[in-house]
Amino acid sequence: MGLGSDMYRQQILDHYKNPRNYGQLEDPTFTHIGENPMCGDEIRMDVELENDEETIERVAFSGDGCAISQAAASMLSTELRGKTLEELQAMDRDDIIDMLGVDISPMRVKCAVLAEKVAQDGAAIYQGDLDVEKTTTED
Repeated sequence: MGLGSDMYRQQILDHYKNPRNYGQLEDPTFTHIGENPMCGDEIRMDVELENDEETIERVAFSGDGCAISQAAASMLSTELRGKTLEELQAMDRDDIIDMLGVDISPMRVKCAVLAEKVAQDGAAIYQGDLDVEKTTTED
């Protein structure tokens, strides 16, 4: 754990204290909510697609939770801009952990990937591939 991790920890705190794209979109293409019951995190992701119905134009998130879940949602909301739904669906926990830049204990991984799972499930519901009311990190 050298200097790098401190820098990343600062970044996580910054996103937690000054979240990017926090709030709700006026007219999202789809919205989905999820929770991590273990930690009490709850996140709502609003996604607006461009006219091609494939490319993500804007993302907003709202909700409440621990620093890692909120920072991950904030980072993801900026990261997803310009990506396609296909690219979103191809993301996995390693992408999120790389994005956060810190080693996360197995217990915290669910906090880290919550926003990603909510966005992915929201996209899958929008595309007609999934039917759930709420995403949960419980297996």
